[in-house]
Amino acid sequence: MKLSARNQIPARITTINTGEAIANVELEASGVRLVASITVEAVRELGLAEGSEVVAVIKASDVIVAVGD
Repeated sequence: MKLSARNQIPARITTINTGEAIANVELEASGVRLVASITVEAVRELGLAEGSEVVAVIKASDVIVAVGD
């Protein structure tokens, strides 16, 4: 699959917390924890499970950086 998004990060699923409609999928990417909120239907359709190797694709129009006072 080819994507225009350039922020593609290989990761491994560590936990899937499934709610009624949304699942929080926790990922480990080179020691960094990422969380993706996706539909429960997408989890089923993609066959996601703990230990699955995936690619986190991040597409954002804005990144905001803040520092303390």
